Amino acid sequence: MPEGEIAIDDPRAEDIRQLLGHHLEHSYAISPPQDVHALDLEGLLHPDVSFFRFRRDGELLGIGALKRLDDDHAELKSMHVVEAARGGGIGRAMVEHLIGVVRTGGFSRVSLETGSMTDYAPARALYAQAGFTSCGPFGPYRLSPNSTFMTMLLATGDRGR
Repeated sequence: MPEGEIAIDDPRAEDIRQLLGHHLEHSYAISPPQDVHALDLEGLLHPDVSFFRFRRDGELLGIGALKRLDDDHAELKSMHVVEAARGGGIGRAMVEHLIGVVRTGGFSRVSLETGSMTDYAPARALYAQAGFTSCGPFGPYRLSPNSTFMTMLLATGDRGR
């Protein structure tokens, strides 16, 4: 794991809101509006969402969230690493941390939606390396050429219940 700390945080913190704004701007610049599924501040404050951040020496370098879909299924949301820190393992550390939270939270499945465009290829590769496999739409999503859906089933022995 890269040097730094992953912890639950308040998405209303100023630096987090700035990074979240950049994340949303980037999403809307690449994807048609109907296919942008990134959570805004209000979405991150929903009771079914747990928000995490990665900091090194106090500097915010990455964010990620989990959304509870039902008692057995969680969704990985709002993954973003600042551009200057990409390639340093922060995204991988965040994904592994979130999978660990899902495992101990009693879920049997974690899924995600990401873009299918070239700009999202590094994210899709990261998720595949972490053990996610392609799947169809889940939850509120509908089939779209701009979306890639991935999931990971957790072994019963991994569950924290």
